[in-house]
Amino acid sequence: MNPNANPTLAHLRFNMIEQQIRPWDVHDPAILALLGEIRREDYVPQAHRALAFFDMELPLGDGSVSGETMLAPKIEARTLHDLQVQKHETVLEIGTGSGFMAALLAHRAASVLTLEINPALAASAAETLRRNGVSNVEVRNADGSKPLPSGPSFDVIVLSGSVAKIPQSLLSSLNVGGRLVAIVGEEPMMRTHIVTRTGEGQWSTAQPWDTVAPRLLNFPEPSRFSF
Repeated sequence: MNPNANPTLAHLRFNMIEQQIRPWDVHDPAILALLGEIRREDYVPQAHRALAFFDMELPLGDGSVSGETMLAPKIEARTLHDLQVQKHETVLEIGTGSGFMAALLAHRAASVLTLEINPALAASAAETLRRNGVSNVEVRNADGSKPLPSGPSFDVIVLSGSVAKIPQSLLSSLNVGGRLVAIVGEEPMMRTHIVTRTGEGQWSTAQPWDTVAPRLLNFPEPSRFSF
């Protein structure tokens, strides 16, 4: 049975889109349709499945690593909206988590490489994506704070979590015309940065909205002095 045929799920999904996502300036009909099509509940841990459509972060994994969460639906939707991913583009995601953002990106892009530092989460996300027929995503168990050994470049880079500062190595991994999105700063105030590579050694940055998200592991933190 198609879960979208379940009237309760259909109602919750509709409310999520209309009450959470549209008010966050997500109006692109194609993205709204995609959010109605991709079954978010299939990517939520079983213990929290009833909360799949709520405006909140959901814990992932076994709790052994702090900050492992599935971002709130409006954050994922606005990120997808602002990036305007095209069908010919390649995407790098850092922080696979449940695999839901990778699934959304995969339906917009040519291919997605998504890196997850937690091996159990990487394996679970890969299986969830396979089970849902998403074939153009590679899930790799890797530390996204370290440069990829082969040094590839991408049209889109998504950091699915927050950092204190965007590493130059990631900015340099963008193709000209490529975009990187990251949530930058420290609690209680963080801003989303969308960085576009405009030329060789040239980037421009927009900061369109505020939010707060858990840290991605192993990215540099600012020095703190104690007296």
